[in-house]
Amino acid sequence: MNFKVNPIFENSGESILNNIKMFSSTGELFGNGDRNKIKLFDFNVKKINIKSFKIPNIINKIAYRYFRKSKARRSFEYATILLEKGIGTPEPIAFLENFNILGLKDSYYVSEHLNADLTYRELVENPDFPDHENILRQFTRFSFGLHEKGIEFLDHSPGNTLIKKNNEGTYDFFLVDLNRMEFHKSMTFEMRMKNLCRLTPFKEMVAVMSNEYSKLYKEETEQKAFETLWQYTADFQEQFYRKKRLKKKLKFWKK
Repeated sequence: MNFKVNPIFENSGESILNNIKMFSSTGELFGNGDRNKIKLFDFNVKKINIKSFKIPNIINKIAYRYFRKSKARRSFEYATILLEKGIGTPEPIAFLENFNILGLKDSYYVSEHLNADLTYRELVENPDFPDHENILRQFTRFSFGLHEKGIEFLDHSPGNTLIKKNNEGTYDFFLVDLNRMEFHKSMTFEMRMKNLCRLTPFKEMVAVMSNEYSKLYKEETEQKAFETLWQYTADFQEQFYRKKRLKKKLKFWKK
């Protein structure tokens, strides 16, 4: 077993570990748990969020034991890096890896549970969402800030940014689902645009984001930003639906 606790919560390590050990029988299920399962637990005066990652296949069991860091460990370490860089994410609390003779058996990531007002997904699904354009523009500025710091969030998709409204009418943004991330000294224009291509299929939203991003990124015009981002978006959507159709065909033959 490999168990690591954020030094801030070191005195509560035993309590955190007990919650993980009781994961299967206690806690409040959060979300649908299709792939990874998340449960909420009361912890002192706050709620914590424990994510149990899907048990890996035999190849990944070995890989996560000897060659790669587990998703739980990466989530913990990346959250720590994000906070050091001034990027919002729920406070990392701990991670645990259980190993057996084959390799990684199971793993868990523990973080603060953050009650958000919305996610980016609401902007995609509801074009009439209150303050829609203002939130979208602030989100674009947040994404630009990530890129300026060399942070490539590989799962930059609609459900992975939590959004909280402030009293001043501004918004704070918090990244979740952190296990796929890369850090660079700098990011090219193409890398930046490609990093935004999974967020929305709607040209109107891409136009707003391109407009806002070009105000901050002076090296390219708004037109260039829009054309590049829309091309990457269209390519991603085509690939996404192609994979979806293929999965349906495979499931049909399984029947």
